[in-house]
Amino acid sequence: MTDPVPVKPDLGRFGVWVREPMLPEQALEVERLGYGAVWVGGSPAAGLSFVEPILAKTSTLQVATGVVTTWIAAPEEIAESFHRIEEAYPGRFLLGIGVGHPEALAQYRNPIDALNAYLDKLDEYGVPSNRRVIAALGPRVLRLSAERGAGAHPYLTTPEHSARARALMGPGAFLAPEHKALPVVDAAQARDIGRQNLEMYLGLQNYLNNWKRLGFTEDDLGSPISDRLVDAMIAYGTSDVIATRLSEHLDAGADHVPIRVLGAPEQLLPTLAAVAGPLGLGHSHVEVL
Repeated sequence: MTDPVPVKPDLGRFGVWVREPMLPEQALEVERLGYGAVWVGGSPAAGLSFVEPILAKTSTLQVATGVVTTWIAAPEEIAESFHRIEEAYPGRFLLGIGVGHPEALAQYRNPIDALNAYLDKLDEYGVPSNRRVIAALGPRVLRLSAERGAGAHPYLTTPEHSARARALMGPGAFLAPEHKALPVVDAAQARDIGRQNLEMYLGLQNYLNNWKRLGFTEDDLGSPISDRLVDAMIAYGTSDVIATRLSEHLDAGADHVPIRVLGAPEQLLPTLAAVAGPLGLGHSHVEVL
């Protein structure tokens, strides 16, 4: 008898990516709008104490980490948190892990070796491979994410990258690329805001290498960052235009797109509400908090 094929995670077509954990009341509104998951970035601590309050307030929304940094969060502590959450809310938590950036971590070493060692520990502590995803940009880590996890959670990419990732990972792997959205119609204003957001990533070689693989040049990555790069990384304009751009990832082979809304915190829910309809999400009446 052969082992059953692992079921690919189902987080719906679109989710929400936030750097800090959102309030449970906000998460409830996100669920009512029809989004399938909240992804929490910012290298959350291993205790993952923010997860249960969100799941307790909602009924179908899932929570994912985007991502836990392997150098900071010990695998045994992460596994303990995973099992705690899974026992209380079965099937509603997805563990995203990543090795971070060499510029930010003194202990950084070969990412493939580091990831394999960490995944070995997660295996040892009983975290199922189909309930974990890996922050992946380049071909080697994308393949690893399909071999030893449910799939990949790329950050700062394009639909073209999603198409390449799907080809590398195969049809059975889960692919959830983050993409930024900015509710600004004026192109010059949107690009100015976009440049300010993207500048922080110019010092991180992982992103630079990936942008170059996608065909961006030194001119695009100089100062100021080119319009071409801003337009590729950030979906701005009307709600319809933003929704069309985000949906291009699905057309290219992604399963789920976590949306990071740029702007002031109070813009998060109104922006998500505005694009929910064009994205084809079902939702009930929403009272913006």
